Amino acid sequence: MTVERPEQHASAPDSARTGVWLVGARGSVATTAIAGSAAVAAGMHPPTGMVTETGAFSGCGLPPLERLVFGGHDIASCPLPKRAEQLVAAGVLPHGLPAALHAELGAADAYIRPGTPATFEDPREEDEAIASLAADISAFSRANGLVRTVVVNVASTEGAPAAGEAALPPSSRYAAAALRAGCPYVNFTPSTGLHHPALADEARASGLPYAGRDGKTGQTLLRSVLAPMFAQRALSVRAWSGTNLLGGGDGAALADPGAAAAKNSGKERVLADSLGQLPEGQLHIDDVPALGDWKTAWDHVAFDGFLGSRMVLQTIWQGCDSALAAPLVLDLARLLGRAHAAGMSGPVDGLGFYFKDPDSGPSALPGQWRALLGLADRLRAGA
Repeated sequence: MTVERPEQHASAPDSARTGVWLVGARGSVATTAIAGSAAVAAGMHPPTGMVTETGAFSGCGLPPLERLVFGGHDIASCPLPKRAEQLVAAGVLPHGLPAALHAELGAADAYIRPGTPATFEDPREEDEAIASLAADISAFSRANGLVRTVVVNVASTEGAPAAGEAALPPSSRYAAAALRAGCPYVNFTPSTGLHHPALADEARASGLPYAGRDGKTGQTLLRSVLAPMFAQRALSVRAWSGTNLLGGGDGAALADPGAAAAKNSGKERVLADSLGQLPEGQLHIDDVPALGDWKTAWDHVAFDGFLGSRMVLQTIWQGCDSALAAPLVLDLARLLGRAHAAGMSGPVDGLGFYFKDPDSGPSALPGQWRALLGLADRLRAGA
C-alpha cells in the first residue's frame, strides 16, 4: 500500500488549509456541517455545540474554520445548494442561509465525486475501487494545496458484514482509501469502516491517527450521564428500555435489522460498562418518515431503592439529528487534523467523548470529558 503523508510531522504555516473529505457529502449531516462551518467562520452564527470553540481548546493549534476546505464522496446527485434549501424547508437550517452561502456550498459541491455503491452493485474489483476512491481524495488535496485532509464517514449506516464474508463493505472501502491517500480517518457511523479485520495491519502500518465509531448525539449521550449516576449512588437498575423514532435517510437505513443491530450495540455498551452488566430491556428503532431529520428518544428505567422500594425514571429527548451531529463532525475533523500534524498515530486517546463505541477509554461522560481535556493539553504542549 502506498501512503502519501509528506506533511504529517511538519508545522503548518498560518496560511495552510486543511481538507475535510466527507463520505456521504450530500447527506443532511454533511450539508449542515459544511453550511455551519461557513456560517460560523463568517460570524453569521455562534459556534453552539462546538466544543473545540470553547476556552478549553484555546492554544491547541487546531485548524481554524475559515481554513477548512470541503469535498467528499456520495452516490446522491442533488447539489449541495439544493440540499441546503431542502433542509431549510425541513426546519434544520435557518431561512436565508443557503442563499447567503451559495458560493461556499457550490465550491464544496464541485469537489464531490461519485461514491462506491453497495459491494454487490459495484462492477469494479475491490482494489480498483479503493484506488479510485483514494485518487479522488489525493486529487482534491493537490488541487487545493492542502497541508492535510481528514476523511470523515457520515454516510448512512450499513449492516455488519456476514460471518465469513471476504469482500470489504462500502464503509471499509472508504476507510482503506483514506489510508491509501495518507489521510486521518473518522468513522462517525456504526458501520464497519476501519474496524474490519482485513484493514488492521494496514491501519497500524500507515502511521495515521484515526477515531471512531458512531457519533454520540442524543439518547446515548444521556445514558452516558445517567448510567454512572445509578452506579455511583448504589441504586440497582432492574431494567432499561428505550425507543427511537426518527425519519430521513437515517430512519430508512435503520429500518434494516442489520443496520439497527449495529446501531444498538453501541447504545447497549455504555449501559453494560457503566452498570457492570446489561440490564433487562429492549431498544427499538422505528422509522417514521414524517419526522424527517427530527428524532424522539424515550427511555424507561426501572430501579430499586433502599429496602427494595421500586422506582422509575423516564426521559424524553427530542432533537434535530443533523444539528446535533454537525458540530461534533467539525470538532473531530479539527482534532484529527491537529493530531496528524503532531505526529500521533493509531486510535487517538481522549476522543471517546464523541462516540457510542469509542476505541478506548471510559464509557461515562465525566471520565470521557477529562480524557478529552487531557488530549487538549497534549495538543497544546506540541503547538
